[in-house]
Amino acid sequence: MSSKKAKTKNEASSSRGGVSGESVVADCGRNKSTCGYCKSSTRSSISHGLWTERLTVNDYQALLDRGWRRSGCFLYKPEMKKTCCPSYTIRLKASDFVPSKEQQRVRRRLERFLDGELDAKPSEQTEDQDVSFSREVSVSVRKSLGVAKREQNNEVEPIMKDLAEQIENAVQRCIQSGEFPSNIQVPKASVKRVLSAKRKKLAEGSEELLYTSNIAFPIVAAIKRTETSEKGKNVEENRLSPEAVSEKLLSAMNKVEEFTGFSVKVSKGHINFLSATRVTSSDRNEGEESLCATTTKSSSNKLHARKRKLEMHLKRSSFDSEEYELYKRYQLKVHNDKPESISETSYKRFLVDTPLIEVPPSGYDDEEKVPLCGFGSFHQQYRVDGRLIAVGVIDILPNCLSSKYLFWDPDFASLSLGNYSALQEIDWVKQNQAHCSTLEYYYLGYYIHSCNKMRYKAAYRPSELLCPLRYQWVPFEVAKPLLDKKPYSVLSNFTKDSLSSSSPQAYETLVESTSEHEDMEQGDTNDDDDDEMYNSDEDSDSSRNRNDITNILISLDGPRLRYKDIPRIKNPVVQKQLESMLINYRKVVGTELSERMVYELR
Repeated sequence: MSSKKAKTKNEASSSRGGVSGESVVADCGRNKSTCGYCKSSTRSSISHGLWTERLTVNDYQALLDRGWRRSGCFLYKPEMKKTCCPSYTIRLKASDFVPSKEQQRVRRRLERFLDGELDAKPSEQTEDQDVSFSREVSVSVRKSLGVAKREQNNEVEPIMKDLAEQIENAVQRCIQSGEFPSNIQVPKASVKRVLSAKRKKLAEGSEELLYTSNIAFPIVAAIKRTETSEKGKNVEENRLSPEAVSEKLLSAMNKVEEFTGFSVKVSKGHINFLSATRVTSSDRNEGEESLCATTTKSSSNKLHARKRKLEMHLKRSSFDSEEYELYKRYQLKVHNDKPESISETSYKRFLVDTPLIEVPPSGYDDEEKVPLCGFGSFHQQYRVDGRLIAVGVIDILPNCLSSKYLFWDPDFASLSLGNYSALQEIDWVKQNQAHCSTLEYYYLGYYIHSCNKMRYKAAYRPSELLCPLRYQWVPFEVAKPLLDKKPYSVLSNFTKDSLSSSSPQAYETLVESTSEHEDMEQGDTNDDDDDEMYNSDEDSDSSRNRNDITNILISLDGPRLRYKDIPRIKNPVVQKQLESMLINYRKVVGTELSERMVYELR
């Protein structure tokens, strides 16, 4: 796009105040803090920060494509060679997205929930029935009382499918939290009915064992296969046992209380589901026929049950008390935040405040189409029968939908709303390409290969990572072997063509040589030069010095001047400090943005 056309696009953006279509930033410099990913006790997380209250969507899109992100009105970019956990911007092209089996399962599960097949209210209740039981478990327990006849065949009960899916959800949570390796081939969970003859033998106390799963054993085998295939790794060291795996899964299930009403215990690596109260054989025989009839009637009525209504509402970013109450519940329950750490002020600063200048659908020329909602910052609400169950905080930009944060109702944890919302956002990008042809990508934020909690993002395929040196997009399967070697890597050193044309032996050699080449480059590079030394994206005019700050646009309490037009500062120390700041600023945002955005001197 020509610079003239880019200028036209920026000037077309509407503003809520100040100069239309103008980005103004204040340089916060280098920031050091403790790291929430590796839990380092030192201030090992290093980034460069900018503060802005006015930013055009085009400029923020350009910043995203240079590795920046925002938290409210604060922009930050990790110093990749120096920070403890290098963070790579990750994206995928929505039209190329291929959902995995697990992602397809998330969709199906929510559809079953909306169709009333999950968490369905029983058609009848006895007077002595505990009305505080969850609706799904109430149906499940009543069904379990009439299984004696069905034990004669191999029929799979619906509740067994539900329990298996929820175990698989727990497995995914353990992978995302780093308790299980992210690269294992996850086995399919199965839940089996315990035969009546074995129940008395296996049951403990006053509870009756109804269902069991041995998922821990194939998980251990999968971990062993993965560790054995990795060179130089001691496969016996810290290996998980079936008992340890089942305990981790139980902890993941208890955290979100997916099985309220069941007593879930582990024994010798098995996950066992027990009834809350023991039912004697005489009780079961006397009530078996009537309960079976009730179950059949309930299944029949389910076909005519009113379906739940899921509504998604996209609104401009603004404070909403209902959203704030949901956010508090989410942070307290899911992230175990302390109540005193949550306030309206911190919530607004994090998820409501935005510097992005709103662009309505009519904000551009006719040739520059925008989605029906326009560009800017939004909150995507998810409601079931009017109840707010999740809120996605997103930015909609000329080239992408950028996902910022999602918070959801802990009561609906079993629906995997994080995964479901991501799938919905990807679909939204596909659908809105008809209104905005440039809107092609879904940005998932940062990917940290050294942090297992972040590796789930790579499950959205085919994804790309941003090279921290040349700002080129590199396929994840190309970047992964480099990141397996070390956390920071110049991803564009290893091209997709090299991958496809190399034999396995040549491939390993190339990865090794690439790493050695990076070490040589970085060893000879002055720290002050950092990422821009080899940046082919720096400027089309290669003759210009990369430290040329003459055309940086500066604000001096109102007037906008190029640095070259500012009267010379009399104090040489002050001038040297300012020029050093401008040089660093130009490095982190690039030449084009440094000459387009306004650098505010405070």
